[in-house]
Amino acid sequence: MTLVLIYGVAIMGLVILTGYSGQFSLGHVAFFAIGAYTAAIMMDRGWAPYPVTLLAAGAVSFCFGFLFGLPALRLEGIYLALATFVLSVATPQVLKLTPLIPYTGGVNGISLVKPKAPFGLPITADQWLYYFTLAVAVFMLWVAVKLMRTRTGRALLAVRDSQVAARAMGVNTAVYKATAFGISGLYAGVAGSLSALVVQYVSPDSFTMNVSIAFFVGMVLGGYRWLPGAFFGGLYLVFMPHLSESFGKGSEGIASAVLLIVTVFIVPTGVYGLWALVRGRVLRLTAETI
Repeated sequence: MTLVLIYGVAIMGLVILTGYSGQFSLGHVAFFAIGAYTAAIMMDRGWAPYPVTLLAAGAVSFCFGFLFGLPALRLEGIYLALATFVLSVATPQVLKLTPLIPYTGGVNGISLVKPKAPFGLPITADQWLYYFTLAVAVFMLWVAVKLMRTRTGRALLAVRDSQVAARAMGVNTAVYKATAFGISGLYAGVAGSLSALVVQYVSPDSFTMNVSIAFFVGMVLGGYRWLPGAFFGGLYLVFMPHLSESFGKGSEGIASAVLLIVTVFIVPTGVYGLWALVRGRVLRLTAETI
């Protein structure tokens, strides 16, 4: 469940980017990796306690996301998706570069020590990390919901629906599109730092293109315009591999493909659409009964 919450936070950033600002990204794993390595390096060298590394990871990932969003402003649709795809593919190779080995550990990665519960609490390290991650996830969800109700959130929605109309209303579309990438990167970075803390290990091969695709699929299944749906996407990422193993070796890809196809054709808005459909029918039946 700790991993479900971590992946949910990462997917939440993708929901903000794609569902609320209308920009596609297949490079989400790059910001996830930046956050993980920022936290891992800081903890490994003793620069800061692990709660502080979350703030640093979020800030660094926000900067990288915003800077990447600036040149990506000239790209839209499939071209933007292709540019982010390249970012995702290049991330593991960049982390293996010789000049970065003293910091990243190269192919060997960085091993970390799992922190114990503070203040002498009578719980295990895994239990403490679960509660710590739960608190962070709830806070990040609260911030995202509040953000979408501010001027920035309304501007992102305006950019998603019509950039021409948004410009006519005085919205600086360039700044807000880059900001959306920055916010998305921030969420992925915080999730990455939590992942490094929980898994106790980071390496370049942990952040491949498959992780980006998994994030994107999780977003679609949970509902790409529904922030709480990100955690349903996290459930899919954690439990689908285990459930599909019962059908035989190599069945994970088939099960995921079938689930995705069914979702796209029957409930395109994912879990949120399914909930809205069931709720609507229940309300109609209730009204007819009354």
